[in-house]
Amino acid sequence: MSMHATRLHSRLSTTASTMGSAARRIRTILALQQSSSHHTTATTRRTSYSSSIMIMHNSILLTLLATTILLLAISNNDKFLFANAFAPPPLILATPPILGIGAVLFRPRNTKILKSDGDGDALVKAGKFFVDAFWTGKIGGADSLSSTQSSSLERQQIAEFKKRYNAKRSTAGAAASVAAKGSNRLPGNYATQSASLDSRAELVLCVDGKGECIGCAGVEVDKIKIMDGYDTTITGPIMSNLAISRKYRRKGLAEDLVKSTELIARKEWGYDTCYLYVEKRNTPAIKLYKKLGYKTIWEDDDATTLLPTKDGRVMNGKTTIVCMKKKLGGGLFGSWFGGGV
Repeated sequence: MSMHATRLHSRLSTTASTMGSAARRIRTILALQQSSSHHTTATTRRTSYSSSIMIMHNSILLTLLATTILLLAISNNDKFLFANAFAPPPLILATPPILGIGAVLFRPRNTKILKSDGDGDALVKAGKFFVDAFWTGKIGGADSLSSTQSSSLERQQIAEFKKRYNAKRSTAGAAASVAAKGSNRLPGNYATQSASLDSRAELVLCVDGKGECIGCAGVEVDKIKIMDGYDTTITGPIMSNLAISRKYRRKGLAEDLVKSTELIARKEWGYDTCYLYVEKRNTPAIKLYKKLGYKTIWEDDDATTLLPTKDGRVMNGKTTIVCMKKKLGGGLFGSWFGGGV
């Protein structure tokens, strides 16, 4: 656990201990009140006083429970760190975890968040994993994949991952970023000629104790349409390709991966805004993104997507794409309430 998290853990532990002592004192007072009730002549006043103390007692116990849950969440904070990325531990505390019940109580042990760094073997494994986790049972498509569909999608997905997240592209993007800084480009501004050269991309992986891929999410710098009627585009980071193994869903890993891509976009690349595209019919994903602070900025009803069909084919189908946006670096309230648009 980081030094900063350790200090916070110690403070909260002291607070929890203090509240525990207060709870014990309240219970003692309540017992004394009940044992000496024959000395009180006003029955109504005695009942009211006892009820007030009971309410105070329950409130303290609830606060103690909430503090315990927070301590459990903070004790797992180091899982948000990349194994080969950021050294300063306070980065995690700047974006607190989402305290969902699954994230707190059922988070898998021995999982790591790693950057692929354009490694070919890692991208191949991620491509195969993605076909099983994302394309199998995709909303609007077939519930299962035939061997032909699986093979075809694996080839396409691996080729896409290698093209999008290869090491050469990331290196070229970093050089372009230096040139862009020379032109005084601010993060989130409209794209300039030098800014359009920024093509950095990274695929973040979540692996289990055996090193097997159980989740992934990508982030890349690209042009985003504004849909203002003038074909305006801006350049910024787009989060995509989020997928979690069925066995590990609803355990907080998706939140870990999204926040990891946001850290790359903000801390490594210097952007203050992150975007994403999601199909409107994918309501669980939209619910997750809204919980993490993303807000809808436009919808495209004329979009298309690949869909595995029940008759064994892979076809283009119509869909509605939702573009969402989040202001990064909003601190505690920015993370929980969206940080502005």
